[in-house]
Amino acid sequence: MIATALLGVAGVVGTLIVLAKVRERTGNGGQVALSGAMCCSALGVLGVLTLTVLPAAVTWVLVGLLAITVTVALAAS
Repeated sequence: MIATALLGVAGVVGTLIVLAKVRERTGNGGQVALSGAMCCSALGVLGVLTLTVLPAAVTWVLVGLLAITVTVALAAS
């Protein structure tokens, strides 16, 4: 449960980074909305999987990988 909450927090920050990057590169609101919908869908599916199907070790690995990805994306910005 805690891992899924951390996954959600990192996922929301990651989604905001993706939205900003898409807006910066394309300047098109439609593309921003599309990428936001895809990110939110993927995050929702991943959240449901971590709560229901995936073992705890896999969930914590996913949380770690997403946290590293978000950290690197923020550092690169």
